[in-house]
Amino acid sequence: MKAAFVGKGGSGKTTLAALFCRFLAIRDASRVLAFDADINQHLAGALGADPQEAALLPALGDHMDAIKEYLRGDNPRIVSAGTMLKTTPPGTGSRPVRVDEANPLFERLVRTIGGVRLALTGPFAADDLGVACYHSKVGAVELLLNHMVDGPGEYAVVDMTAGADSFASGLFTRFDLTFLVCEPTVRSVGVYRQYVGYAREHGVRVLVVGNKVEDAEDVAFLRAEVGDDLLCWFTRSSFVKAAERGRFLPIAELEPGNARALADLRSALDGCEKDWTRYAEQAADFHVRNALAWGNARTGADLTAQIEPGFTLAAATAAR
Repeated sequence: MKAAFVGKGGSGKTTLAALFCRFLAIRDASRVLAFDADINQHLAGALGADPQEAALLPALGDHMDAIKEYLRGDNPRIVSAGTMLKTTPPGTGSRPVRVDEANPLFERLVRTIGGVRLALTGPFAADDLGVACYHSKVGAVELLLNHMVDGPGEYAVVDMTAGADSFASGLFTRFDLTFLVCEPTVRSVGVYRQYVGYAREHGVRVLVVGNKVEDAEDVAFLRAEVGDDLLCWFTRSSFVKAAERGRFLPIAELEPGNARALADLRSALDGCEKDWTRYAEQAADFHVRNALAWGNARTGADLTAQIEPGFTLAAATAAR
């Protein structure tokens, strides 16, 4: 299953994404793959990397050509890596990737931090200012998820950029379930309303995860504002405070109530029904949008022809 963590800046989405990944990795770390797709690259630190270690991690955004070349395989509809967009969908001959496999891309770009396998887009550098869009970097994550075959008990978890910035690309549609982290505040609820207003137009399933909850009044506020979308909530945590001060405790020492909330996240994600047909249709929709808006003009080709009618990744899943 594929999951995203979104929310207002400062809501704690990166912290909860890291906790969730650590919780999932207890069962089998090889079947968990985390992606940091936030413009502020903090997921490695939230998993336990020190600043020097985090600075040395490879960045997906620096290897887009290699990612495209690998994923296109011998798909006859894609004549070169140079004609691939961040939205290019897979087809016959493309190379699907799997959460738990060893492949040249993962060997080059995935590292284990705090017991969790992590890939990151890379920071928005000084050289990018005024000449590049950050979403060109997260396009690497979108491409990988477009080509990712994930089965039961396999998890790809993405820490997304804050607020409505997630809608600047089709990446927000690439998930079985989106967890929107919401503090019991008017501003955080405002982000929730804005997000679900966009997401549900595209059939994106969103559940709310309360965070920094202190008492029953906070829970009542969230229930009144988000209704049945509220899945669970996390209370103020000495475990999290210790991590923020550089002391990373075993996940088994997390407060029982917060540990139950992590289990609720996993149960909700495991309960999602995989719909490969809709997944392919969403990818095709955003690929057409990008091709017509700028891709065709840039490459001098009709990139909508890269879409193979009727193709889904279901066959690759069945072949596992």
